[in-house]
Amino acid sequence: MEFLDLAPVTRAQGTVQLPGSKSISNRTLLLAALASGETDIRDLLKSDDTDRMLEALAALGVSVTKTGENDYRVVGTGGSFPNKEADLFLGNAGTAFRPLTAALALSGGTYKLHGVARMHERPIGDLVDALRQIGADISYLGKEGFPPLLIKPAQIAASGSIKIRGDVSSQFLTALLMALPMTGKETQIELVSELISKPYIEITLKLMSQFGVNVQRDGWERFTVPAATGYVSPSTLFVEGDASSASYFLAAGALGGGPLRVQGVGAKSIQGDVAFADALAEIGVTITKGENWIEASAPSLPLKAFDRDFNHIPDAAMTLAVVALFCDGPSRLTNIASWRVKETDRIAAMATELRKLGAIVEEGDDWLRITPVKNLIPNAAIDTYDDHRMAMCFSLATFGGVPVRINDPKCTAKTFPTYFEVFGSVVS
Repeated sequence: MEFLDLAPVTRAQGTVQLPGSKSISNRTLLLAALASGETDIRDLLKSDDTDRMLEALAALGVSVTKTGENDYRVVGTGGSFPNKEADLFLGNAGTAFRPLTAALALSGGTYKLHGVARMHERPIGDLVDALRQIGADISYLGKEGFPPLLIKPAQIAASGSIKIRGDVSSQFLTALLMALPMTGKETQIELVSELISKPYIEITLKLMSQFGVNVQRDGWERFTVPAATGYVSPSTLFVEGDASSASYFLAAGALGGGPLRVQGVGAKSIQGDVAFADALAEIGVTITKGENWIEASAPSLPLKAFDRDFNHIPDAAMTLAVVALFCDGPSRLTNIASWRVKETDRIAAMATELRKLGAIVEEGDDWLRITPVKNLIPNAAIDTYDDHRMAMCFSLATFGGVPVRINDPKCTAKTFPTYFEVFGSVVS
């Protein structure tokens, strides 16, 4: 297995230009493909997840041209993919797999969707059940409720109401919202459980609006997709920097004194994970924000222990699980059940790897309690479970004055292929 040995660090300062947001990048690609007109997408994230979406769109007959280092021009299909038969490998990209499932179920073609072994362990039954309510023909090719899937042409009757759970993954609701304008019919979506990760739905609704479809939201229980004529290209769209990736550098600024500035997200960001900066501020970090940047610095440590609900920012919450190693007492992360169905079981993985560093960790179905120790165990070999966020989070353990080994560091290619080079450029 490949590994990367990280030396102990004590200082972090400088400026980081963030890569594009994965959530915005893949949503924008699909909306541009479904729209009428051409869309120039600027600052698209270059990663495994966006590569899988680009490959899928090409296989579906969508014209996508690279026009710059991270810029693309998508020729929209007006809501109907040219190719009515395709076999799509989507790796472990949930932001590609879930929305494409919904869009293809309404496309009148025959499509097979599959991915890596972990993707086949990530549930999709709630989305399939919702799509079947309007007549979609979707079959499981393996275990019931999980990929791989076979989609066949079907008579879609979209008017009326669709019921769906929202407590497993917000991507199911995102997929429905993005696909339903393809039908041209007004449709209501009703949530039959609590909706997690609400800020990600906000991203979806704001991007749909930029493509000309405005969804009416009644609280977080009911969404009405209008009888629109379909998506219309906004001509040019800029992808924000990735707010989840910002969390590692803001935390580094907190642990290494700073100031450390991230550029690409700021006070006007549409991403919910910018709330990570507020969580840092609550435990004693000095946070300043501009329109397109956030800066973190900490005049003194230790940081304050915390007990916080992370339902709204589950991805960025992983970073705080490692920051908890440096707090002045036990910290508790709650309402993180969605970690169980991510790229790995992140609750179990985080608990296992934190213990390697000496922390006392208790875990429940949807919570972690982390008690720090005075001295971290040196040379811990951190397993990353093919999960990009595990690798990036645990780079922060080097602020404990110990060397750390990161196994399979290239898993960061999912969202941030150059993460360790950038991290190394701002720490010492």
